[in-house]
This record gives sequence, structure tokens and C-alpha cells, in this order.
Amino acid sequence: MRQGVVWAAFCLWVLVCPLLPVSSRSSRSLVRIGLKKRPLDLNNMRTARIAGMQGKIGGGVMSRYHGLDDPDGEFVSLKNYLDAQYFGDIGIGTPPQNFTVVFDTGSSNLWVPSSKCYFSIACFFHHKYKARQSSTYSKIGRPGEIHYGSGSISGFFSQDNVEVGSLIVKDQVFIEATREGSLTFALAKFDGIMGLGFQGISVGNATPVWSTMLQQGLLHEELFSFWLNRNPNAEEGGEIVFGGVDKRHYRGKHTFVPVTQAGYWQFEMGDFLIANQTTGICEGGCSAIVDSGTSLIAGPTLVVTQINHAIGAEGIVSMECKEVVSQYGNMMWDLLVSGVLPSKVCSQIGLCMSGPGIRTVVGNEKMESVDELGDVVFCNACQMIAVWIQSQLKQMKTKDKVLRYVTELCGSLPSPMGESVIDCASVASMPNITFTIGDRAFDLTPDQYILKTGDGSATVCLSGFTALDVPPPKGPLWILGEIFMGVYHTVFDFGDLKIGFAEAL
Repeated sequence: MRQGVVWAAFCLWVLVCPLLPVSSRSSRSLVRIGLKKRPLDLNNMRTARIAGMQGKIGGGVMSRYHGLDDPDGEFVSLKNYLDAQYFGDIGIGTPPQNFTVVFDTGSSNLWVPSSKCYFSIACFFHHKYKARQSSTYSKIGRPGEIHYGSGSISGFFSQDNVEVGSLIVKDQVFIEATREGSLTFALAKFDGIMGLGFQGISVGNATPVWSTMLQQGLLHEELFSFWLNRNPNAEEGGEIVFGGVDKRHYRGKHTFVPVTQAGYWQFEMGDFLIANQTTGICEGGCSAIVDSGTSLIAGPTLVVTQINHAIGAEGIVSMECKEVVSQYGNMMWDLLVSGVLPSKVCSQIGLCMSGPGIRTVVGNEKMESVDELGDVVFCNACQMIAVWIQSQLKQMKTKDKVLRYVTELCGSLPSPMGESVIDCASVASMPNITFTIGDRAFDLTPDQYILKTGDGSATVCLSGFTALDVPPPKGPLWILGEIFMGVYHTVFDFGDLKIGFAEAL
């Protein structure tokens, strides 16, 4: 009888055991956040570029990454999010108050509008955090401000629980925004930003939500992964997986590269090719940042101009650039043929008076006079032309052909507004663009790097590349935004400080 009872109990245990909940830690080892995708809108992109313009020259993408143009600059993310396409939902407080946020690997702070935001138009169009309605709210009150290319958000730090998927992140520090000074946020489809970068670029040294998750032992693995659905007709916009990866989202194995600077998710990239031909810009290596808060791919003007020329993009024709070719092209050719380095040519012919390196003029850098501003324009044009000529010399082309080609490149300089229009009918004949990462080639086909907005006869095709000039030692620099991440499933490994890419499904 006793054996019968034991046997019955054992059988009951076998049947019931699979139904019992696993430990809290195991059940939270994978957390999925579904992403919503907003259709690309040309007017929004143009508004974002206008909001980001500073001064007569510059601004644009450069203004989003303050500190990169200054070797001693502070790492603070300054960018326009109006053209961001992917959003997700989080909750703050108890009970949770819901907010739509951009999950941004290019910044580190969490901020949402505050109920105490009275005088900013943006706050009237978005959800606002109400501290009095949360039983887990703790007051901090320290002021906080994040500067952007076209303005800033400011407010004060608070502390409360944050709900991310099935996780409750306790006592998370965030900014309640009481002023949103940018047109970007008034028109945006999201309420705030949840940064997924490192604490080193966090305003006020606030611990990022992602780091708090790890400190509280909420995840089994110290990594998260992005899958962005590029199918414009799909209901599912994508997914972030905290604590692991979903094998349904990629094919093959990831290629991992080490994080070279733990601020942004930054790594070293190799050569950059157009139609399998090297551009010569990154043969010795370039820094790159993976940024889920940016739609486009940003790179040096030297290369983006060559891309625009190869794909027939129409940017603003730079008369200064063509004038330099016309007046100094023969002299530059002779100097380069004689062995003078491209970085020395322009100073030798008198167009650059300072050291090498293309100078970026942004709104907060004051020129002493209009003449000095013009000198910078001609110097920048000369330095680009010298690199282009040198690249063509390696291919053993004649002087007439090279100078004609360089003049054509001048006509393909990227528009200061950021967008370059493409003939939609010619997309199929455009070349592949290739990034070299970890000794592996990562190709982007025309269908992948050309953005389409509108329907039917109103369809507009835009280049997915925009210009960003960061001088040494931090540059040249590439920003790989949603276009690249949509093609390649991306893993951000915080534990081993590495980034991985695999073909997305």
C-alpha cells in the first residue's frame, strides 16, 4: 500500500512539474518589446533637416553628435529624431503610465514629458508623466538638460519604477521634461527617448535603464538585440530582445567586432566600396557608431559625394568646388603626380592656411568675417578634390578624364538639407555599397539603401546616405542607422563589449 502511494505521488509529480512556473530569473531571461513602424514621410525628413541646420554651413548630422568634432568634447548625443521610424511602449510609475519612446542606442538617458511642462507646445501633443499618480515615485529634483542641434529639452531628475515588457525596473532615474524647445518634438510621433548607450554619455551621469536591468539581475545574458522589419506592408515593425536573441530574426552566424569606445556603441570599420571599387577613405580604418535613433547612414562628404555620383543623386551644385577644379585642377594634378600627399596639396597652392583635415563649420563656431567663411569653403572643396584625384590616379586614368570626373563629383555634393533625390526608374541599375566589418563584406543593394515615400506617380526616391564630417582623431566616422540595421540583425553585447551583425530575415 505504501509503495502504491509513493508511486502515485511520483506520477502526479511528473504530470504537474512541467506546469509549474520556473524561477523568476529564468522566466525573465528573454524580454521581447514589439516595435511599431511609422511610414517614411518626406515632409518630416525635410522638417528634421531644417530644424537641425545651424549657421550658414554645417549643422545636419554633425550637430547631432556634439563633441565628436572636438577632441576634448563631451560625449552628448545631439540629434534630430523626427525621421526615426521605429518606436515602442514602456510604462513609468505604479500603476504604469504608458509612453511611446524611441529605443536609441545613440544616447543613454530616459526622458518623457512632465505634467509640469506648461509652456512648450510639444508637451500638449504627448503623454505626460504625473508623479502624484504613482505610488513608487521618489523626488530627486536635480535639474537636467540635453542639448540638440535645434534646441534642447530640460527639466529635472525623478525616480520611479519603469516597466519594459514583462520587467519592472525599480527606482530608475529619468528626466521629467518641463521644456521641449525643438520643433522636432512638437511634430514627433513619440513621447520621449529611452537611451541604450553607455553611462559615459549619460547627462547627469544617470544610470541607463539597460544598466539598471543588469544591476538588478533581471536578465540572464548581458546583451540585447534589434530586428527591424523593412517590409513596408508588414504590421509588425520589429522587435528588441533584452537578454538574448531570437534565431527567427537572422540567418547564419553573427560577425562580432569589439567596442572601441564605450560611450556610443562604437567600433572599427574597414574599407568602404562602391560597386566593388575602393573609395580609399577607410583603407586604414574608420570609426563607426551603430545608432538605432537615426534613420539614414551618415559618412564623410568625400564618400557620400562619390555615392551620389554613382547612383545619380541630385544634390546642390557647388560652384566653389567646380571653380577650384577649373582654376587649380592642373596644378593639383601635377603636385599629386610628383608625390605630394593629398593633405599637403591645398596648403601648397595657397587655398588652405591651416593644418590638414576638412573643417566643419557649425552654428556655434563664429567666423571672424565673410572672407574667412569663404576661405573655409574653398579649402574644404580643395581637400576633397585632392583625395578624389588621388583615388583616380591609382586607377591609371588620364588627366582629362580625371578632371572631368571630379567636376561631375562637384555636382553631386550632398544637399545641406540632407536629402538627395534619385530617379526611381534607375534604382535597379545602381551599384551595391559595401562596408567591411571584421574582415567580412556587408553589402547594401539599391533596394536596401534607397528610401521610397509616396505612392504611384507621387513616389519619391531618396538616397539613404547623408554627409557627416568628423576630423581626426575621432574621425573619419560613419553612423550606421536604421537602414543598415534593417538589413543586418544587430546584437549589442554589454558583457563582452562587442557588436554583432548577421543577415536579417
